[in-house]
Amino acid sequence: MKATFVEKIPDFDGQDVELRGWLYNKRPSGKLIFLLLRDGTGTIQCVISKADVDREFFEACDKLPQESSLILRGLIRKEARAPEGYELVVKSGEIVQKAEEYPISPKEHGVAFLLEHRHLWIRSKRQHAILRIRAEVMRACRDFFDERGFVLADTPIFTPAPCESTSTLFETRYFDQMAYLTQSGQLYNEATCMAFRKSYCLGPSFRAEKSKTRRHLTEFWQVEPEVAYADLGDIMDLAEQLVTYVVERVLEKRRKELDILEREIGLLERVCTPFPRIEYKDAVAALRKSGLEISEGGDFGAPHETELSMNQEKPFFIIKYPASSKPFYMKRDPDDDAIALCMDCLAPEGYGEIVGGGQREDDLNVLLRRLDENNLERKDFEWYLDLRRYGSVPHAGFGLGIERIVTWICKIQHLRESIPFPRMLDRVYP
Repeated sequence: MKATFVEKIPDFDGQDVELRGWLYNKRPSGKLIFLLLRDGTGTIQCVISKADVDREFFEACDKLPQESSLILRGLIRKEARAPEGYELVVKSGEIVQKAEEYPISPKEHGVAFLLEHRHLWIRSKRQHAILRIRAEVMRACRDFFDERGFVLADTPIFTPAPCESTSTLFETRYFDQMAYLTQSGQLYNEATCMAFRKSYCLGPSFRAEKSKTRRHLTEFWQVEPEVAYADLGDIMDLAEQLVTYVVERVLEKRRKELDILEREIGLLERVCTPFPRIEYKDAVAALRKSGLEISEGGDFGAPHETELSMNQEKPFFIIKYPASSKPFYMKRDPDDDAIALCMDCLAPEGYGEIVGGGQREDDLNVLLRRLDENNLERKDFEWYLDLRRYGSVPHAGFGLGIERIVTWICKIQHLRESIPFPRMLDRVYP
């Protein structure tokens, strides 16, 4: 008898198989017990009849609590009324472990309770679907860049200096000196793109933002490409191609999970290149017209991004931000030094920013001046300055937030459901 997985069941119609998993739900019906068995790849209805198994096993299954682990053997047959269109007619089996009373019941639970039990909550059908989609998004990002000749170059978690704002750094002792958890792999990506022309990293970033909005985590994942001999236009083209590729991959490979989430597929099917491009000043005018306040030259917050993206049918770019609102490494517009050559890509339906990036300053003297203006120690950036001393070229890159694009694709309300174990301002457990 062949051991297999639920996702492979259609290949075994009319055959005897062995399934190993956990009890998701149970419905006794006289001489029959209907078990829903989940095995990590899917869920299948398993029918246990008193006539087909010994009495001891039947009675044990009748009393089995949710999430007990068990092995079932029997015949696969088509059954239109079953959740997956197939069921397992059980002939024998064994209980691996009888679970204690499961704390997550079908009743409504508060968010705090569910986060306390996140290690169990991820077993639920909805959370399982979200995390499957997340895995597909990660795989699609790697495939996109690998297929286009980018080199995966991992960047360090411990860094000696900030990449973004010094106010959002997590400090840690590194033997006899101070180090910081990385805010982004970008500065190191700039080094690797000078070696490989096109490089990317995919990993965690950490920002100590004291924010409780639905769009912020203190630990999040990004895919960050960097390209030598590229400008802002090149990198926007790359970003819209990546977003489109990821959405198409999820539609192709994870339609079942989108159905579980009741995601409106038609809205995702509209995502195609090119994306609209809106200048910062026009976005500010639109916000003020809608009644939202924004200071002159200020960056957009969550309410602004929600308003701007609420009525969009597909992702769009905002470009030409004030340089004063962007980090020191952003190159300025040669026609207007007050404008940064940067962009944000916002998802539609009110979801806001999913990509941020731009062209990097490639002139050594200008970069030295920017470091001074931002009160950053030159000695901490000597290696970064070397990139401008030895073969500096125009280059550009961006970061795509994995949790943010997953949240939009799944149409969920908070980033905390888009990562297995979220880290937030008030949560570092479990």
